[in-house]
Amino acid sequence: MSLLPADDLAFLDRQGIAYEVFEENGMLCVELADFPLPAGLNVPKADILFRLAPLYPDVPPDMWWISPALTTASGATIPATEVHETHHGRTWQRWSRHLNPSTWRTSIDGLESYTALLRTELVAAGAAA
Repeated sequence: MSLLPADDLAFLDRQGIAYEVFEENGMLCVELADFPLPAGLNVPKADILFRLAPLYPDVPPDMWWISPALTTASGATIPATEVHETHHGRTWQRWSRHLNPSTWRTSIDGLESYTALLRTELVAAGAAA
């Protein structure tokens, strides 16, 4: 049985996204495998890690992690991605992105809306190449 809300599981299944859910250090973690990336980045796909606080989905996710580390296609560093951390036995590039808490709509937002933000940020990073 997953600890993710049913709406999140349904979203991941609808998208055909391969994922793994696990707990680590009190956080509920969702790893998206082989997530397709937009043009302009150094690789065509990567794994994405969301680390969800115990009160999720009442509180928004904060940041995400990507492996392998991304740069622009020209090799430039993407702003606010310089920190690398180890989670679930792997090294991840932390993307320091923070929602304004007032923009998170409890009981409405979930992984679908957060993944939309992720995609927007990835497209912007690729476009800056």
